[in-house]
Amino acid sequence: MTKAAQKVWANVDRYFGEKLAPSDPALDAALAANRKAKLPAIDVTPLQGKFLELLVRISSARRVLEIGTLGGYSTLWLVRALPQDGHIVSLELDPRHAEIARANLQNAGVSDRVDIRVGPATESLQALVTESVAPFDFIFIDADKAGYPDYLGWSLKLSCPGTLIVADNVVRDGKVIEPDNPDPNIQGVRRFTDLVAAEPRVSATALQTVGSKGYDGFSLAVVLR
Repeated sequence: MTKAAQKVWANVDRYFGEKLAPSDPALDAALAANRKAKLPAIDVTPLQGKFLELLVRISSARRVLEIGTLGGYSTLWLVRALPQDGHIVSLELDPRHAEIARANLQNAGVSDRVDIRVGPATESLQALVTESVAPFDFIFIDADKAGYPDYLGWSLKLSCPGTLIVADNVVRDGKVIEPDNPDPNIQGVRRFTDLVAAEPRVSATALQTVGSKGYDGFSLAVVLR
């Protein structure tokens, strides 16, 4: 892809973002706090955040599981889509990231509806299963891509018919089609996709995206049974 194409994508993102996902004090403050803390610049874009918000609303979700909190920017989009009795469990490996996310959620006035659990995601997911928590209505996977196959398995254990499972960053700048690519992130996404394709309990698709963060995409699956 050319720099000219990337510039167009970014400008189009900006246009639709200003129209459909305009500036918001709490969201802007979260992004500013994440930048100040020098967190990795891998938050979803405002349009992608709005996309997640709409999916939560459309699915009438009340319980959300997020795998990968970072600084809580996507968490804010998700929690705002929930009814007042809705709740999010968000899993984060890095204690510092979790601390920043908690501060952002507190600043936005929604921290009482978000439970951030710190530690390896597989361990936190196993703990949720052991606790026999109620199934989640919406699951957003946005963590280390090498772990996506495992996260899918645990997500299915924590789902019920109708649960929507969304996985971010599955196109990997188009490199997902390279079977011999040694990048563990690419191999993780490929294995995840194979598992989704072979799983009779879900119906799934993938959506390619371009924008200010380049060329990537989402995988979306609904649990059938």
